[in-house]
Amino acid sequence: MQDYIAEFIGTFLLVALGTGVNANSSLKRTFAADSSNWLLISVGWALAVYVGVVVAAPYSGAHINPAVTFGLALAGKFAWNKVLLYISAQFLGALTGAACTYLYFFNQFKSCHDKNIKLSCFSTGPTIKSKLNNFFSEMFGTFVLVFSVLYITGASIVPISGPVMKIGLGSIGALPVALIVMSIGISLGGTTGYAINPARDLSPRVVHSLLINPDSNWTYAWIPMLAPLTGAAIAAILSNWITI
Repeated sequence: MQDYIAEFIGTFLLVALGTGVNANSSLKRTFAADSSNWLLISVGWALAVYVGVVVAAPYSGAHINPAVTFGLALAGKFAWNKVLLYISAQFLGALTGAACTYLYFFNQFKSCHDKNIKLSCFSTGPTIKSKLNNFFSEMFGTFVLVFSVLYITGASIVPISGPVMKIGLGSIGALPVALIVMSIGISLGGTTGYAINPARDLSPRVVHSLLINPDSNWTYAWIPMLAPLTGAAIAAILSNWITI
């Protein structure tokens, strides 16, 4: 039970801080609004991942992303009987985190009359609509993330004597993961907003739909759901093939 709670809390922190930086850099009448830029958002999401990983890692391994859970299971590094509960905890954590962002910036959302800006605070969307290219963007970004994570989780310290000490995504692994996410955002994120995490996109989209506007661009929502899982699957298969 502890690991599922950790996934909930870790994903909650990830999404609360991540959607928070979106809101802080996009909504009017915040101190960061005038300095809004892609680097701020990329760094903000990377630090959100860092916080979520540091908190959850000692208890669950800090997947905080259904694509990571799926990729690790497919690669044989995580038990399949835990996948559904992990992913459920991640979606619930993301839902709670997005709701907290709405409450935190309630007055700013109330004074904002641009529906596109408000939606962008919660969910991702393409700058140019192209289903094939948008799917590829999310798939490739997630491939980079999961493929890299598979190698971080496989790291170990071999002492002169005693057992090998495995390094997961704890305080040692948290910074590299954050840097990977920041690199993806800066290099690849401009086409679709780099969800690279089904829970990060779908749960906040649900919050937006329930609390702000039912029109949450649902015709696009399947791409940040399925493309990351596809990218994770490719990463797992390639990782296993390389290590054969």
